[in-house]
Amino acid sequence: MYQAAIELQIPFHDLDPVNIVWHGNYAKYFEQARCELLDKFNYGYNEMRASGYLWPVIDLRIRYIKPLLFKQHIRVEAVLKEWEYRLKIDYLIRDAATQQRLTKGSTVQVAVDAATKELCLMSPRILFERLGVDAE
Repeated sequence: MYQAAIELQIPFHDLDPVNIVWHGNYAKYFEQARCELLDKFNYGYNEMRASGYLWPVIDLRIRYIKPLLFKQHIRVEAVLKEWEYRLKIDYLIRDAATQQRLTKGSTVQVAVDAATKELCLMSPRILFERLGVDAE
């Protein structure tokens, strides 16, 4: 399985006026874990661009279970669930100390030919190569 995790401490500048993490910052935490995951199989954003493909996020889902708090240590896990026609990545944010589930979510990205800006109906061969799997 393709997965990665990062650990973070919640900084003050991520808080909203009621002293919990502002809801928009969760996407940033997902992005940091996603970059770690993509780097694990050497197909991060620089490699994507160099291979001639753009991978915009077309869907972002977040389920807030418990608020994230100032100076809280969290673990953000990213798991690649689908790759044949799109990149679907599931996320789970846990308290680093207690392992309590705090937030879950997912993103979907699709391949777009960088030269033509055309949507690819199947993930490009380079992705399968980097994952070490056969294209079907």
